[in-house]
Amino acid sequence: MTHTPTPDQDVTVDAAADTHAPDAPTGALGSTPSMESESYTHGHHESVLRSHRWRTAENSAGFLLPHLRPNHAILDVGCGPATVTVDLARHVPGGTVIGVDASAAVLDSARELAAGSGLSNVSFQQANAYELPFADDTFDVVFAHQLLQHLSDPLAALREMKRVAKPGGLVAVRDADYAAMTWYPESAGLTEWNELYHEVTHAYGYQADAGRRLLAWVQEAGFDPAGIVPSAGVWCYSTPADRAWWGGLWAERCIASNFAVQAKESALADDVALEQLAQEWLRWAEEPAGWFAVLNGEVLARV
Repeated sequence: MTHTPTPDQDVTVDAAADTHAPDAPTGALGSTPSMESESYTHGHHESVLRSHRWRTAENSAGFLLPHLRPNHAILDVGCGPATVTVDLARHVPGGTVIGVDASAAVLDSARELAAGSGLSNVSFQQANAYELPFADDTFDVVFAHQLLQHLSDPLAALREMKRVAKPGGLVAVRDADYAAMTWYPESAGLTEWNELYHEVTHAYGYQADAGRRLLAWVQEAGFDPAGIVPSAGVWCYSTPADRAWWGGLWAERCIASNFAVQAKESALADDVALEQLAQEWLRWAEEPAGWFAVLNGEVLARV
């Protein structure tokens, strides 16, 4: 299944952010992230949130939608600015959806979006993915999109999701796989960016290639193999507008997001190198035949 974005939409995470200073990069030296699950590699720079706001239930949770029922209670772990969360609420008009995220500032944005949607069955709480503030057997569906790749202990998070899911309920997870990303034309600069991204996430204890590991992680977390359904989905950026949007986002991330902070903190890149990578993204975006695909691993696991 291929999902192509609409770049002119007001275009997350999905995971944690520094809560003592809403705009400070998560994991920056001197931060005190009391509610964080982890030090989120992307952070919540506007270039990151702009891509997260593009996400919908259809392009990010399509593998889950056929399994939803109108009265389901859903938990979205690492909801970010909540475009997917709010969309899920539309699919369960007689149910409830709760989005949790470690970033108080991003949750403010999520609440604003929900208030403008006219929906009354969606709400938000600040929470740590390892310590969800809910009783056992609470939700029909527990969903996490692009979260596990940013956690040093994805198995612990999966077990926590399993704990709060009802018997017979579903845990649904989806994550990108950076080594499986592919593009055209060939670009030494984008290859260098991909290698640096792997080095940075490894330095902080995260798995950039989470997508291919989701099935194994879910099995290791104790789910019954008979109730596990793995799949994959693709985002593709290939039109001139798509390329300008996607390339521009990553050009900004290379110099202004928490990825840049962590690359420098871990002594893997300096400002000059990061600026060069940003320029490589802009060059790719201008290629008339430019094409970029993001492979996402997906797993549905019955509790």
